[in-house]
Amino acid sequence: MIDFASQFATALDYGAFLERFGSPEHQARWSNVFKQFQLTDDQRRLLGSFSREMNVLCLAGAWCGDCVSQCPILEHFARACPKIHLRFVDRDADPSFTEGLQICGGRRVPVVLFLSEDFAECARYGDRTLSRYRTMAGELTGAACPTGLMNSGDALAETAEDWLREFERVQLMLRVSARLRQKHGD
Repeated sequence: MIDFASQFATALDYGAFLERFGSPEHQARWSNVFKQFQLTDDQRRLLGSFSREMNVLCLAGAWCGDCVSQCPILEHFARACPKIHLRFVDRDADPSFTEGLQICGGRRVPVVLFLSEDFAECARYGDRTLSRYRTMAGELTGAACPTGLMNSGDALAETAEDWLREFERVQLMLRVSARLRQKHGD
């Protein structure tokens, strides 16, 4: 069984993760995506409504294109919501930890672990969001075989909405948890 509290304690915040594991080129790519993305007022309101502490542990690689297009969004969420405590672990830094977090039989990133305030696992999400997989599926099948799944519009905004729905789902899970409601008397 994975000791999530210990892993979280040794994980790095966004800036420290990039400083330690990102080359200047990687750091610039993450910075560009971070600057491109802005939360909407509705997204800020939703994140501001969160009442339960969430520990969010992201297994990532500074070199990874999927991480570049998703992790800066997660950092925006954490900055907008003091209840979200976001930390990063490099995929290759601790093979014994990452081995247990495989997705579809591979060491993919990003993989996000949603943990309660006392580090009970609530959910895992990764490596790509639904909107990204729809785009990829549409590209594989080509124009001659439309799937009806291809997304349109701003891919970064669609990715953010996918992630935000998962953050909200876990927040609601934490909010209605009988164990946590008893603990907090609400």
